[in-house]
Amino acid sequence: MLNKKIFRIIYRKTIEEIFKVLYGKIIYNSKYTFNNIEIKISNNKIFDKNKKYYTYNIKNGTVFTDDVQHVAAISNKHLFKNGSFQHSDNKLVNIKSNIVLKKGTPKFQKKISGTVLSLVQGASGENYFHWLFDILPKIKITSNNYKIININYFYLPNIGPTQMQSLKLLKIPANKILNSKFTRHLKAEKLIFTDHPWYKNGKVHDHSGSIPKWIIIWLRKKFLKFKKKFNCNKNIFIDRTESKFNHCQIINNDELSNFLKRNKFQSYKIGQLSFIKQIFLFNNANCIVGAHGAAFSNLVFCKPNTRIIELKPYNHPGNNYKRISNVNKLDYNVIISKKRYLNNKSGDIYVDIKTLDNKLKKK
Repeated sequence: MLNKKIFRIIYRKTIEEIFKVLYGKIIYNSKYTFNNIEIKISNNKIFDKNKKYYTYNIKNGTVFTDDVQHVAAISNKHLFKNGSFQHSDNKLVNIKSNIVLKKGTPKFQKKISGTVLSLVQGASGENYFHWLFDILPKIKITSNNYKIININYFYLPNIGPTQMQSLKLLKIPANKILNSKFTRHLKAEKLIFTDHPWYKNGKVHDHSGSIPKWIIIWLRKKFLKFKKKFNCNKNIFIDRTESKFNHCQIINNDELSNFLKRNKFQSYKIGQLSFIKQIFLFNNANCIVGAHGAAFSNLVFCKPNTRIIELKPYNHPGNNYKRISNVNKLDYNVIISKKRYLNNKSGDIYVDIKTLDNKLKKK
């Protein structure tokens, strides 16, 4: 076993050195002058007051991602801080920790003719919440300085049908998408990056409670008109058991489901619905109950005064759905599980049915 481990390390190091010879060693120098980068300020009237974003257009620029935690924007073998992204221990870290400075760019490079908008940011880009509140707003920011129709390709994480549907509604066709899962290293005649809309430092949960208001308003304006009506209940329970993640799972899910069913709720697995049906489901709802999770991102489409009951694990720091509810003027409520359930193998949320009953009866 030890020999195999040593062999893997030697093999990986050898590959890294070969690619360093092929594409060169990547350098970071804070004093380096980038002469081939066009910087534009996005100061659109829809953005929050005093909110400015920047777009960076690198001539003959390169982007590399490990598709997990790091993105490197590179020009002339120099790492460009403003377009790069590095994440470790659930928080943003210094540019000097970017993986390419140590390991180089150990994937074959794909050369692209034309203009590419890079929207990769590690594995988080595949998450529905980050898709709606990080990736799509980056497209809006970019559109303030460049015509989206003139962008030849969009460099994106490995996205699913729901995300693809949202792009189609933005008139971005599938043949313009470059998947970072299969293309980890590319060079383009023009490579565009933009600032993250709200996450600049620290842990993401530290900032999720202050998502810019403009994003919520823009998403509603852009997508609500596409909602597709279907036969659904106005009282909905978000069934999170379809999630591949173990966190934010409800321990007494059967008990909760039966209670809500008796109270005329219907259960929905949101990932099984198309994007436009998800929009309608949440916009049509009078009351929504569910565990903290990406499906709650659709609160952005709810009408004012919709009652929201979010079920959260003990001491969970995320306030993104409270923020969305406040901006949309929803009737937001939260039930927090007790600490003793944190290490339960069946989940980390135990819902006190009596507490939930009282919340539902609240006028």
